[in-house]
Amino acid sequence: MKTMLANVFHGINDIRVESVPKPTVGPGEALLRITATTICGTDLHIVRGEYPVKPGLIIGHEPVGVIEELGAGVTGYNIGDRVLVGAITPCGQCRACLSGKPSQCGHGHGCQAMGGWRFGNTINGAQAEYLLVPYAQANLAKIPDEVTDEQVVLLADIASTGFGGAESGNIKIGDAVVVFAQGPIGLCATVGAKLMGATMIIAVDGDENRLKMSRQMGADVTLNFRECNVVEEVLKLTGGGVDVAIEALGTQETFEACLRCLRPGGTLSSLGVYSGKLQIPYEAYAAGLGDHRIVTTLCPGGKERMRRLINVVQSGRFDPAMLVTHRFSLADIKQGYEVFGSRSEGVLKVLITP
Repeated sequence: MKTMLANVFHGINDIRVESVPKPTVGPGEALLRITATTICGTDLHIVRGEYPVKPGLIIGHEPVGVIEELGAGVTGYNIGDRVLVGAITPCGQCRACLSGKPSQCGHGHGCQAMGGWRFGNTINGAQAEYLLVPYAQANLAKIPDEVTDEQVVLLADIASTGFGGAESGNIKIGDAVVVFAQGPIGLCATVGAKLMGATMIIAVDGDENRLKMSRQMGADVTLNFRECNVVEEVLKLTGGGVDVAIEALGTQETFEACLRCLRPGGTLSSLGVYSGKLQIPYEAYAAGLGDHRIVTTLCPGGKERMRRLINVVQSGRFDPAMLVTHRFSLADIKQGYEVFGSRSEGVLKVLITP
C-alpha cells in the first residue's frame, strides 16, 4: 500500500502529521501532488472544536498542485498540468449548480449545510502530499506558467470569498463602502470593492499592521476601532452612510455596526461565520422600513471562478502573494498553526509546502 504524509485531525487541539494511505483515483476524479496550500481561519475553528468534523480527517481546503493521475471521464487535462482547485468543489450537475448557485452544491441531492465545501470538511483535505479532487472536470483550473503558486493559492478561498462579498453587495462605480475587519478575507473584500469601482473605501480594524496593509490594498481611509467611534466617523465621512457595508469577521458587534453605517437603501454584505444568536436591533434596521438589503456569501468555487481570479492576478490588478507572511513545511505545520492562531509576528497568511 502506498502512503503519504498528511495533517490529520484527531480531536480538539490535536493535529498530527502522520503517514496515511495515498488516495486511489476513481471515475471523474483527479489526484494532485500538492505544491502549496495554506492554513485558514476555518481550519483554526476545526482544531479548536468550534466547527465539528470527524476525527481522522485530513484538513485544509486551499490547494495548488500538479496532476498526478486522472480518472476515467476527465478530459482536456494532462498528467503534469499545474492546477488550482477552489475550496468549494461544485459537481456541476445538481439543482444548485444548474440554477447558477454552485457554492450551494449539494452532492447532486439538493441543498446541504456549507454547500459545496468538501475538502477538510466532509472529505480529506489539502494539508497533505496528495489530494483527491472530486468532480475534477468542473474544478481543475490550469495555471499559466508566468503565475507562481504563491500568487494563486489564496484564490482558492479567501480571495474568492472577499471578492464575493463585494460582488454580492452589488457595488457600483462611485459607491462608498466600509469593510469591517482587515484579516485576509476583509483585505480581499477591500481589493474587491476597489476593483468594482468604489471611490470611498473605509477599512476598520484594531491592528495597525492590518490597517497599513489595507491602505496598500486600496483603502482610502482606515479607522482603528480602539481609537474612535467608528459608526460616527463613517457617517461623517460619507455624509449619512455608506452604500455597502461588508462584514468580514462574524460577530454581533461588527454586524450591528455595519447596519448602523448604512444609508437608507444600502446593502449589508455579510462574509462572517457567526455562532450563537445573531440579533438585529430594530432601530439600526430602521424598523424594517429602510429599504436595506442583507446578503450572505459562501466562497464561490469551480474552475470558471478560479480562471477569472487567475486572470485578475495575471493582469497585475491584484497580487495575493503580498498577504503571505509566513512559510512552513508540512512537517512543521503545527508551528504554523501556533503562529496563525496567536496572530503573532504580524501574521496574515501562512503558506504550507509539502
